Amino acid sequence: MDRRSRMTKSSPGAAHQSPVASKKDRRPSMFEKEAYAQILRERLRESIHDVQYVEPPFDDSIADIGKEWKSALAKLKFANSYRMEPLKKFQAHSVETKIQQILKDSLKDVKYDDKSFSHLSLDLADRVLTAVKEFGYHRYKFIIKVLFIQKTGQAINIASRWIWDVAWDSWVQAKHETESYVALVLVFALYCE
Repeated sequence: MDRRSRMTKSSPGAAHQSPVASKKDRRPSMFEKEAYAQILRERLRESIHDVQYVEPPFDDSIADIGKEWKSALAKLKFANSYRMEPLKKFQAHSVETKIQQILKDSLKDVKYDDKSFSHLSLDLADRVLTAVKEFGYHRYKFIIKVLFIQKTGQAINIASRWIWDVAWDSWVQAKHETESYVALVLVFALYCE
């Protein structure tokens, strides 16, 4: 039995219908100009995040949907960029020289005083943080430790433990020493994906 005979036997009204589905039943192609608006509406409705930019319509007949995609721009939520490495890697040497210069300038003629050093350590940490941020390392989080140690003939061991990515995370140490104290600044740069 061939295909035509099966179609005519199934129902008397089926002979008048074409075997191709009607235009309303099929999904529109993205290359059809009249389907652009419908596809855009579906994408905006099905997306889990708001659209940041949509190309303006290429035809004046669908310019009325501009209000819909402009309203989607009102609430910006950024999608994941899935960037696994930084644009600019942390340069420890340049940061170390800058921190060393800050220590030298701010502790030039300072004598050891445990009461004033609590405020001075906070001030130094803020200065170091702003100086490190000026380098423009995007997506890096910085942890800064400032330690003042009085010289009284004792020994000291300072240790830190971190879980980090060896390829992108790093740390810097800068030291300023006088006859009465040692100032130690530790900067940890952690890349956040």
